[in-house]
Amino acid sequence: MTATAVFFRGLWKENPIFRLLLGLCPTLAVTTSVVNGLGMGLASTFVLLCSNTMISLLRGFIPRKVRIPAYIVVIASFVTIVDLVMHGFFFELHRSLGLFIPLIVVNCIILGRAEAFASRNPLRLSVLDGLGMGLGFTAGLAILGGVRELLGSGSLLGIPVLGADYPPALVMILPPGAFLTLGLLLAGMNKLEQRRAIRAGEAYAPPREMDCGNCVLCNLGENLRSE
Repeated sequence: MTATAVFFRGLWKENPIFRLLLGLCPTLAVTTSVVNGLGMGLASTFVLLCSNTMISLLRGFIPRKVRIPAYIVVIASFVTIVDLVMHGFFFELHRSLGLFIPLIVVNCIILGRAEAFASRNPLRLSVLDGLGMGLGFTAGLAILGGVRELLGSGSLLGIPVLGADYPPALVMILPPGAFLTLGLLLAGMNKLEQRRAIRAGEAYAPPREMDCGNCVLCNLGENLRSE
């Protein structure tokens, strides 16, 4: 796979939210606004990029039997950096995101990329994979947050755009609105991908990752049990 393909697949073909359905806990919880979505996405991108880089550099030195604890230690170190920096310089955003900043440690996107890609590929490709997946995750959070903020409060980035007469659909900034918006966006993205496949003369099938038994972490659990 070329370096360009590694980078761009996280933006569309293997987008963590809309195609792989990973990291849905913070996706549903923090996307009440565009700012929150961007903040969580950029924090996760930093951790993903740095952890992929470190794990790729150390992949020849980490014994296979302890690789998962070692990956978690690496990821937790970078999450601590993000948490402290956000608390010191972006306090309001840090307070809005709350517990979901420390919980980046257990974000399945980051551990999944460490195990499935960074531990098996050279530094350059691991960096591009982390950056592409992180930006794809950030874009997904921002889109979801934008739709919910626009419909739920009539504003975008805190700026009123639908006018004073708009009656806010408060359900959109509540948990049911998160599920509803995500479902509609997933349906829309699948429809676009289906149309693209038809135009290209290809057979279309929904991403195999939408079957939870095929996800990276389920397969990782099976591998660990077999060891």
